[in-house]
Amino acid sequence: MTRRSDLHPPLAAIRPIVTLALAEDILPLGDLTASLLDADDQGFARFVARRPGVVAGLATVREVLAQVDTELILTVVLDDGESVEAGGVIATIEGPFPSLLTAERTAINFLSHLSGVATITRRYVDIVAAANPAARVWDTRKTTPGLRSLEKAAVRAGGAVNHRGNLSEGILIKDNHLGALSIAEGVARALARWPGRMVEVECDRLTQVGEAVNAGATLILCDNMSPEEVAEAVAIVRRHPRGVHGSCLIEASGGVTIDNIADYARAGVDLISSGALTHSAPILDIGLDLAE
Repeated sequence: MTRRSDLHPPLAAIRPIVTLALAEDILPLGDLTASLLDADDQGFARFVARRPGVVAGLATVREVLAQVDTELILTVVLDDGESVEAGGVIATIEGPFPSLLTAERTAINFLSHLSGVATITRRYVDIVAAANPAARVWDTRKTTPGLRSLEKAAVRAGGAVNHRGNLSEGILIKDNHLGALSIAEGVARALARWPGRMVEVECDRLTQVGEAVNAGATLILCDNMSPEEVAEAVAIVRRHPRGVHGSCLIEASGGVTIDNIADYARAGVDLISSGALTHSAPILDIGLDLAE
């Protein structure tokens, strides 16, 4: 069971990203327009969704407010992973009015982008669940530089799971690696050097699938294959003793879209990955409305 806290990225990852974002928006002279306001003015505003979606990024919003002014108070109405309807209130802010306006754009940029990632992820997850309840959707490393931990948390908020966070978390032997070593050599070296780690092999031909499962790969990535080819790959792995006992999983990747992901799910894979969850997610349109 996913805990709500698991949907948020760690504060240590959020803090420097927020610092850079605020520096980009405020330095070198501060918020000139907000400085026209009386420093004692108090404000109250609501983050309101303009269209339906899934919320993500509230921990980042909280850090934006904390860095701008510790007197700003965020009250969460809908937490990460929860659905919001058009016109729904996600959270409220109250506190010094000039500070509230200074924090507005940076907070909305994070909240809109990350909620957009969670929203498109939920669409993929729901389609796969209907086509093959045993299959899971996961992400890739095709993330915005510097924002990976935030975007991967948003993917979790959308109901999918994370692939490796970086190159040190697992072994993925891709086609370019195979320019310098064979599948059997690569898997053997990986198992010898890092026993117990995921050893995944990217296969773009069915003949490679048999090689990889025979070599001891723990995960076969069917890259840019058609759903029909993926179904054949699944059959190859399932016929192997390691596939029968579940020690070798199968992933479909490459060219996966919202329109064809159900076909890949029905092919019988364990996992389906799509870079679109992070690199092509449109924002969730969110505004900050002042209380009337």
